[in-house]
Amino acid sequence: MPEAPTIDTGNTAWLLISSAIVLLMTPGLALFYGGLNRSKGVLNMMMMSFSSIGLVSILWLFYGFSVAFGDDKGSVIGDVGQYLGTKTFMAETDLWGETGIPLYVFMAFQMMFAVITVALISGAISDRAKFSGWLLFAFGWATLVYFPVAHWVWGGGFIGAKLGALDFAGGTAVHINAGAAALALVLVLGKRLGWPREQMKPHNVPMVALGAGLLWFGWFGFNAGSELTADSTTAIAFLNTQVCTAAAVLGWLVVEKVRDGRPTLVGASSGAIAGLVAITPACAFVVPWAAVLLGLVAGAVCALAVGLKYRLGYDDSLDVVGVHFVGGWIGCLWIGLFGTSTVSSLVSDEGLFYGGGVTQLGVQALSALIVTVYSFGVAYLLGLAIEKTIGFRVASEAEVEGIDIAEHAESGYDLSPAAGGGSGGAFAMAGIGTSAPAGEGKTAPAEPAEPVSEKVAG
Repeated sequence: MPEAPTIDTGNTAWLLISSAIVLLMTPGLALFYGGLNRSKGVLNMMMMSFSSIGLVSILWLFYGFSVAFGDDKGSVIGDVGQYLGTKTFMAETDLWGETGIPLYVFMAFQMMFAVITVALISGAISDRAKFSGWLLFAFGWATLVYFPVAHWVWGGGFIGAKLGALDFAGGTAVHINAGAAALALVLVLGKRLGWPREQMKPHNVPMVALGAGLLWFGWFGFNAGSELTADSTTAIAFLNTQVCTAAAVLGWLVVEKVRDGRPTLVGASSGAIAGLVAITPACAFVVPWAAVLLGLVAGAVCALAVGLKYRLGYDDSLDVVGVHFVGGWIGCLWIGLFGTSTVSSLVSDEGLFYGGGVTQLGVQALSALIVTVYSFGVAYLLGLAIEKTIGFRVASEAEVEGIDIAEHAESGYDLSPAAGGGSGGAFAMAGIGTSAPAGEGKTAPAEPAEPVSEKVAG
C-alpha cells in the first residue's frame, strides 16, 4: 500500500504568508487609488476595492476555484463541480500537486489574485459609477472573464498548456485582463463632468505613496509566492521583482524630468506600480540585468502611455490602462525577448535575444491578444447591459456634489455630524458623541479659555 502524501510544512508556511500579504495588496490598492482620487470620491473609490474582497472571495469559494483549477474540460473551463462549494471536507492528504501544500492553502492563495484583479478595474471609472452597478459588474466579470482566463493561463487551459504561453504570476491573467476591461468600462460610462478641461489632481499624495509601498511589499508574495515552494526559482522571482521595480521608478522620473521639468512623488509611486506590473509575468524567466532593463523600459513607456488618454479622448481616471494594460503587455512580450532556459526549465524556446528566434515572442503576443479581445468584449457588453437596465453611471447632480455623499452618505474628510452612515454608526447607537437632551448629562461649564492673542503674546 503506497504511503500517504504528507504536508510540507515549509512550503505551506511560505504560501500562507504569501497569501496574507497578497490580500494586503487590495487595501494597499484602496489607499493608492483613494489618494489619486479627488477628495469627494475617495470613500467610493476605496469601497470598490473592499467590496471586491467581500464579493470575489465568496464567488471563488463556491465555484470560481473549480472553474479556474478544476480538471480540464475542453481547455476552456475547469470541472465546475469538482470543488463546488467545497462540498466535502478535504482531508489532510488532499494536497496540491507535488508541492506538499494542502489544497485549501492553494485555493486561498489564488483567491487573493482573483480579488485584486477585479479591484484593479475600478480605478478607471472613479467618481461616476453607481456602487450597485459596480457590484453587478464585478460579479459578472469575475464569473465570465477572470475565472475562465485563469484556467486558460494557469489551470491547464489552451493558452498555457497548448499554446505554450508563459505567465508566471499574472501579466495576462491579471493585468492585461483588468486593463482591457477598464478601457471597455471607460468607453461605456464616458468622461467625468469637466474632464479634461478641469484639473482633477490627486487629493492626498502621501496616501498614494503609502498605498504604493504596501503594494510593493505585497508583490513579493504575489510573484515569489507563485512558485508555491521555497526554492531557487522563488529567489530569482523575489530579486527580479525588487530590481525591476526600482529601475521603473527611475525610468518614470527621468521621463517626468525631461517632459515636465520636475520629478514627482506621484510619478515615483506610479513608476513603482508600472515596474511591478511588468515584472509579474517575467519574474521567473529572465536574469536580473534583463529585469533592470525591463523596469527602465516599463517605467518610461508607461509614463508616456498615461498621456494617451488626452490624445485619444478616453477618461481613464487613475490610469489603469496606461499602467496595467500597457505594463502587462510589455512584461508579457519581454519573455519572448529575454526569457531563457538557464533561469527556468519552463522556457522551451529561448527568447529572441538569446538566439531563439520569434517563436516564443509570437506565442506571448497571441496570448495577450486573446485575453485583450475577450476581456474587452465581455466587459463592454456587461457594462452596456448594466447601463441600459439599472443604470451604471450616477446622475450628474450626484457627480457634482460628490459620489461619496450620493452613494454612501459619507464623506472622507467631514468632521462635523452629518446624516447617513458616516454620522456615527455604532458610536451613535451607543450614545457616544451625540448631543444630550436639554438638562441631562450636562456638566458645569469649563473655565473660559485664555484668549489666543494673550497666549501668543505671552
